[in-house]
Amino acid sequence: MSSTTTGIDPAIFETAREGIARVHQNIRSVITIDAAKLEYLIAAKIAGGHVMLADSHGVGKTSLARALAGSIRWSDQDRTSEGVDISNFNRIQCTVDLLPQDILGFNRFDMNNNSYVFNSGPIFAHFVLCDEINLLTPKTQGSFFQAMEEQKVSIEGTTYALPEPFFIISTMNLRGAHLFPLPAPQLDRFMLQLSMGYPDEEAEIQIVHRHGTEDSWKGFAPVAGVNELIAWQKLVDEVTINEDVVSYIVRFTRRTRGYPGVVTGCSPRAGIKMSRLARALALVRGMNYVTIDLVKELLVPTLAHRLELEDPGQQPADVLRRIEQEVTA
Repeated sequence: MSSTTTGIDPAIFETAREGIARVHQNIRSVITIDAAKLEYLIAAKIAGGHVMLADSHGVGKTSLARALAGSIRWSDQDRTSEGVDISNFNRIQCTVDLLPQDILGFNRFDMNNNSYVFNSGPIFAHFVLCDEINLLTPKTQGSFFQAMEEQKVSIEGTTYALPEPFFIISTMNLRGAHLFPLPAPQLDRFMLQLSMGYPDEEAEIQIVHRHGTEDSWKGFAPVAGVNELIAWQKLVDEVTINEDVVSYIVRFTRRTRGYPGVVTGCSPRAGIKMSRLARALALVRGMNYVTIDLVKELLVPTLAHRLELEDPGQQPADVLRRIEQEVTA
């Protein structure tokens, strides 16, 4: 028995695949990235999840986020139900002295009107790039919790809804001074963690040629409307995920708990995120159903950042691959 409806015209899935492919090709016209990793990133956006790009300096994390946001044609004017103006794209450059109100906003007293006025922060955008998030202190990192999980923020007793669609892509440096590790509950809120890695020599030559001039982004423009993105997000629910696939996801995530060498395994939230991401990736590839092989493909990028290991020198990916050999499909 499937957990989703199956009466959708297959042509609708093909139309979505073609539109998503335009976005994929548009990004790769300016960014050098593995095609499958870019599929995962686009799928996370369509699934309504948030993405962490964990990598070294200078590999193109910020440019990738810029290309992803710039591939969507956003509305000219948008506001929340409370009347707060919404930006299409905001970038938060994280520093150790940034405070929660610098991200969420604050109330200021207007002497002329003798009343408080809300000054919204950069979190009020459809697409938020949080650059170098682990430079933030734990207090400021915590300002993202409610936004990422509930798509709203509470400021001085008032709750404000965030827009639809709403997407956070964060970058995290793997090395450097003054870094604050993200707590497990916050990492668990990221649907996906990716590493772009260093390109091979041939690709790096192409990067130097492409971006060695000031007009390297000349001609780059949106290729899909925000209404298309919203339609793709709704279509994710129509992708079939059979009970045997759901059972595999649950058995796998449960196996991580109490596994030798694992201090903290995957929460039920991990299975929920995996299920939705797998549906979105199927949609990206023009499929109207999820396979177990597709789930296996997503195990490391979806689950590795959720594991806490006894030995910090051990790689979570290695643990997940061992579990994969033990959990039968």
